[in-house]
This record gives sequence, C-alpha cells and structure tokens, in this order.
Amino acid sequence: MEKEMKVAVLIDAENISGKYVNVIMSEANNLGNVIYKRIYGDWTSPQMGAWKSVVLDNSIQPIQQYSNVSGKNSSDSSLIIDAMDLLYQGRVGAFCIVSSDSDFTRLASRLREAEMYVLGMGEQKTPRSFISACNKFSYLDILYAASKEEQQPQPAAPEQPAEKGKGKKAAAQKPAAKKPPKKEENGSNLDSVRSALRELTEENSDDDGWIYSGKLGYLLSKRFPDFDVRNFGFKKFASFVRSLGCFETRELTDDESETSKRIYFKLK
Repeated sequence: MEKEMKVAVLIDAENISGKYVNVIMSEANNLGNVIYKRIYGDWTSPQMGAWKSVVLDNSIQPIQQYSNVSGKNSSDSSLIIDAMDLLYQGRVGAFCIVSSDSDFTRLASRLREAEMYVLGMGEQKTPRSFISACNKFSYLDILYAASKEEQQPQPAAPEQPAEKGKGKKAAAQKPAAKKPPKKEENGSNLDSVRSALRELTEENSDDDGWIYSGKLGYLLSKRFPDFDVRNFGFKKFASFVRSLGCFETRELTDDESETSKRIYFKLK
C-alpha cells in the first residue's frame, strides 16, 4: 500500500469563515494524512465566536495571537512562523494554507522552493499572486455553494402530455442536456481553459494527435493552479472536456482490468 503524504492544515481564522470547515477538511483529507490542524486568530475577539464550536467539533488546535496594533492581522506572522518550524522539522510533505490574503504569497513560494506541495484555499476574492504561488488552489465559496446545492432535493420533472396521435413512449422527452460550464472571472475562466487545452494537446499529443486525459489534466493544473472541474459544475475531468465540444474521445480498456478504462482526447 502506498504511504499517504503527511499534511499540515494552517487556517487564518480572521480571514476565513467557519462555515467552510467541512470543505477545508474534505480537501485536505483528499490530499493525504492530516497530521497538524491549527487555526490562528485573536480568540478574545467577539468575531471569533463563530469559529469556537467548529474548532472543538473538528479537533483543530487554536493558536492565540493578540492584536497588538488595531487594524493589523497579527495572526499572519504566527501562522508563517509555525509553517517554517514544521518545514524544518521535516515531518510533513504538504501544507494547506487557508486564507484569502495575499500576505501568504511569499510563504507559499518558500515552501515550494523546499519541494513541499502547497494547497491554497480561499474565496474568489483571493489575489492572483497567492493563487499562482500554490501548486493548487481551491475556491471555498464555489465548493461550499456546490455542496449546498447537492443537498437540496431535486424537483420532479413535470409530466409532458402525449402528442396527438402518438403513444406515451413517443411523448417521452429526452433528458435536458447539461448546461455548458460557467465562466469564472477569477483566474482560469472557460475561454482561457479551452485555449490552453487546445495548445497543450497540440504540443504534447502523439503522432496521431491523441493525448491521455490524465496527462492533459496534469499539464492544465500546472498552468492554472486554481483550475478545478467543480468550479464549472462538473465532477469528472473527462466530462468537462467532452462538454467543450472541440475534442474527439477514445476509450481503451486496461489490459490488467476489464473495468478500468483509459480515456484519450484528440482535437476535432
């Protein structure tokens, strides 16, 4: 069994809402084995009240940092110092930095220089500099909204009346086609992603023009750290690429497993 990567989750509580905690921990657990869970803020401040029950329920260690100067987020420096301590201890291989603040840009860059994997999380208002400094960046507000939407019961489709002179089967309606991906204004919008996919396919496909979907997704994520198919309403990368309408698809069954398929794409 492959050993999981050890992960440290560091949350800027003064910059992130407590409602995102389930999304944060889900993304972190998908990355590897979460060893450290720390959250930074002035816990004497009334605005931290919403975080207190969340911290207890999720066994996150609160780190107290008094605001020595009014208007300054003093928890930033405490988070940065802890991150560097954990780096030099050599016990983790990945950091999740949770904030929408550009002050952590240099920290993310420094951790990557030390060959650490950096997953950033924040809202869509996060400055591009911090997003670009991470290996991957997840938009908490988009993922939170998507999780809430999935929890809502879906209304039953209204029954369509049968057309005159035709049976019920003829009157059955085809399921509505999935809406095209929405455009995200912050970072990897649909137009830039489509253009990048075309370019990457042209540069990295084989002699017949085909490229493995896993390789294409990897190359795209390197170009756009904030790219995530869930930002566009999809759960699978292959489904997202198919929706663009500019690729042919080929599926090959894995020799070792008949149920496992490898998907390839080719520009039309």
